[in-house]
Amino acid sequence: MAKKKSRKRKLLLKKLLNKRRLIILNEDTFEETFSLKLNLMNVFLVATLGAIFLIGITTYIIAFTPLRQYIPGYASTKLKQEATNLAIKSDSLESLVKDNTAYINSIKKVLTGDLEYAKFNKDSIIAAEKQTIDESALLASEAENQLQETVKKEDKYNVFESSKPKVSFVLFPPAKGKIIEKYNAKNKHLAISIALANNTPIKAVATGTIVFADWTPSSGYVVIIRHQDAILSVYKNAGSLTKKQGDTVKSGEVIALAGNSVNPDASISLHFELWKDGFPIDPTQFINFE
Repeated sequence: MAKKKSRKRKLLLKKLLNKRRLIILNEDTFEETFSLKLNLMNVFLVATLGAIFLIGITTYIIAFTPLRQYIPGYASTKLKQEATNLAIKSDSLESLVKDNTAYINSIKKVLTGDLEYAKFNKDSIIAAEKQTIDESALLASEAENQLQETVKKEDKYNVFESSKPKVSFVLFPPAKGKIIEKYNAKNKHLAISIALANNTPIKAVATGTIVFADWTPSSGYVVIIRHQDAILSVYKNAGSLTKKQGDTVKSGEVIALAGNSVNPDASISLHFELWKDGFPIDPTQFINFE
């Protein structure tokens, strides 16, 4: 058995080391153009080294070059980070678009004069009226009464506290004149009309930013100013403008001149509106026009 195995090994080794010649001939002339001496061992070594080289090159490309991003199923860390940043930006832009849409809708309500009335649930009002309230629970305790008396005495002799103003935002009249048409929410007249002479200066009622300043077919030149505390002041039926959209104005600064740019034969008046959080306000409650 040992002799047979040794013979097989010798035959296999002989086949591997047996030299062969690879010859390439010209088909037409049978002239030898290329020849190469080979044996099976050399072919095996060359094929093995070539496979190792290809595997090494492929591993390097996948691990250390940007080409790995084109491999199906591979996700780059940089791409993940960029996708996360884009998702955050898109969410911020979506919330910003919603805020701008709400703001534009409030501007539209100012220009069109639409008024939204509060809606109440009648069933909840009826149920609230039927509920019985324990009046004894509403009575103040003895400690609360003593505290109330102490506070009253302190306020009685504290001159400086009582003299502090309680209004932090003061509005000035846009122009001095006679009010020819008052504010009337029932008739959807959400402004006051002030009779003015031609070219009378129209002033800003408070510091703010002009968000609209242009001519309209129905109201002539219109100016809308955004103030603090979500207050909008609207000036309609002006004859000309002295400011433009985007300008920042101070209290009492001239923004337009009185006139009638729609119908020159009609009387000249200022159509003034005041809005808070998208709802109209009677300007005479906050401004003295006389």
